Amino acid sequence: MMYAGIDIGSNTAKAAVIKDGQLLGTQVIPTGYNPVTAGIKVFDLLLEKTAQVKTEIAAIVATGYGRASVEFADKAMTEIICHATGAYFMNPTIRGIIDVGGQDSKAILLDTSGRVENFAMNDKCAAGTGRFLEVMANTLEVTLDQLGNFSRRADTPSKISSICTVFAESEVISMIANQQRRENIIAGLHESAAARVAILANKINIREPVMMTGGVAKNSGMVTALENRLGFELLVGELAQENGAIGAAVLASNLSNK
Repeated sequence: MMYAGIDIGSNTAKAAVIKDGQLLGTQVIPTGYNPVTAGIKVFDLLLEKTAQVKTEIAAIVATGYGRASVEFADKAMTEIICHATGAYFMNPTIRGIIDVGGQDSKAILLDTSGRVENFAMNDKCAAGTGRFLEVMANTLEVTLDQLGNFSRRADTPSKISSICTVFAESEVISMIANQQRRENIIAGLHESAAARVAILANKINIREPVMMTGGVAKNSGMVTALENRLGFELLVGELAQENGAIGAAVLASNLSNK
């Protein structure tokens, strides 16, 4: 039997398909303006990529901020449980998850069976999220993919004192005017964002091993800043961005088997 998960995030839509307990494939596309269209498109592209037929999918679970827009899903479930399930599916030794997405960041604590023990979430402020880094990348005229490389070349990370994204952007503009190195500014931004995320992790007394998930996990500068702040190594898989969709697919299989 085959099961699918669809994760509609603020920036990207992800989909995953599982067959007989094994991950067959994943797909990622920009969400764009219309999450309804994004859900349909990412699912169709996933089926095309994995050479599967839609009628063979036994159940579909949707997650993410746009989960309600996936009208063809059998059930919608929260990002917390989907990320927990996805991380545990990929690595059953995981006891903690740090998920940094486009609009929010989350820290999740798991028990030995993969169930959620506790979690903390920042969804009221852009600080410590992908949106914060996106705004700053635009101000510094670099792409999100370039942030990690720039950060590694820093010698003295700049100090970003503002928590608010708007005020932090003003700080960055002043730093540019004062001819501070772009590399140092970016490293400082990573440290500032990491400090906000670390508060969530410490709030729930997160335990190792800890997996970092979400699109921001692809940013090596942010990963390093978080590791330095937390004092331990984070596990980052190649499918970190697709983790929520993978978890949703696993939950779809559980839903079907009940």
